[in-house]
Amino acid sequence: MNFVENCRTLIGFDTSPGQSNQSMIQWLSQLAESNGLHVETQVCISEDVEQSNIIIRPSAQRAEFEFLLQAHLDTADPGPFHAWKKNGFNPFDATIEEGRIYGLGSADSKLDFLCKLNAMIHHKGQTQWKLPPVLVGTFGEQSGMTGAMKLIRKNLVSPRFALIAEPTDLQIVSAAKGFACVEIRIPFSQEEIQYRQDHNLRESTSTQTKMFMGKAAHSSNPESGESAIKKMLDYLMQMPEGLATMEIDGGINYNSVPAHALLEIDVYPIQQPVSSKVKKVYESIQKLAEDFKKISDPDFQPSYSTLSIGLIRTFEDHVLMMGNCCIPPKVTQAEYLNWIEFLKNKCDQLGVAFRVLDYKKPFRTPDQSAFLRGGLSLLSELGLSPDLSTQPSTNEASLFSRVGADCLCFGAGHREGNIHTPEENVKLQDLQKAQEFYTQMIERFSI
Repeated sequence: MNFVENCRTLIGFDTSPGQSNQSMIQWLSQLAESNGLHVETQVCISEDVEQSNIIIRPSAQRAEFEFLLQAHLDTADPGPFHAWKKNGFNPFDATIEEGRIYGLGSADSKLDFLCKLNAMIHHKGQTQWKLPPVLVGTFGEQSGMTGAMKLIRKNLVSPRFALIAEPTDLQIVSAAKGFACVEIRIPFSQEEIQYRQDHNLRESTSTQTKMFMGKAAHSSNPESGESAIKKMLDYLMQMPEGLATMEIDGGINYNSVPAHALLEIDVYPIQQPVSSKVKKVYESIQKLAEDFKKISDPDFQPSYSTLSIGLIRTFEDHVLMMGNCCIPPKVTQAEYLNWIEFLKNKCDQLGVAFRVLDYKKPFRTPDQSAFLRGGLSLLSELGLSPDLSTQPSTNEASLFSRVGADCLCFGAGHREGNIHTPEENVKLQDLQKAQEFYTQMIERFSI
């Protein structure tokens, strides 16, 4: 099959949050079946949208244990299209320049799925397996790994070993941080609600508006970006008390460092304004961020837990804040719960609603794992770096490791400053190297 054209086609499907992946799954199913592979789909309704996991095996027969190759097929929200200059202002129109393919999902991790599919096709005539391979494309990675969770709950795969798609620059990752998605709802007082309504109905009003610009990045490494929301909140901290908040807005999702934010205020005295509560919540988050640095896991960069506010929105009766906390394996469950309890108590004192929307534990595959040792050995044989790495964010390995699978993360493409940005790209040459790695890993552990 024409690999580059298939890459273009796959990027062309919009599988960003809120979009159904059914057209893409149908296309992938036809591609796999036309190459002699058996395809099964798991159809689900997620957030009122029809989505599917795709499960591809050499045949309809399922073994007691399998070698899982996984990639998530959804993408982050592209954000403003005008930022995708390399793609002619269309993140779904793949562009090739100087040996790199640009487009949403190119590195994270649509094209990795095609590499694994090619590796499966390479072995399609094989009938005798010691650990049969199974290729899975999941949905909902951007919304708490919903697809992978549904796959596990329905017992549709039986992984003994698992290769999880992540942009790792062709290095093996044997450990990754966990995460907690936090939601905070800060209510307006009745006085401020009424004032905001009256203000919007007046013929002549005046407000002060300030825009804040930053640099987008993944929330697992906020230091590689520049948070526009942080700039906005630091600015708000310098403002006097008693201001009416008309609009406070920033970010596109909870797990990205936001590149844009806006603050609109009115100089009008309000008792117990929402801005004061926002400032106190932000102070607590800053205190927590300092406490995070007291527990260091030197295998990670950054070596400590991080908490990034990725989204802030203004509604009629409240301000919504959402953030992502990334936690290295060295942090115990008790320490994590103490941090969450601290933030919850601070919010309770302010009359602010706090909850953890999702939590995934960190994972670490032990150094003595035969799967890990075999993977590192193969990298050396292929002339790739056998250096072991870790990842500062969470992925599906967190789930599959909890059901007993030895998990490794691997993939083409750079992570920091690449994924979750309008410059997302991957080298075509590296995709070919990843495909060769997957082909030989199947030979080593499945045949």
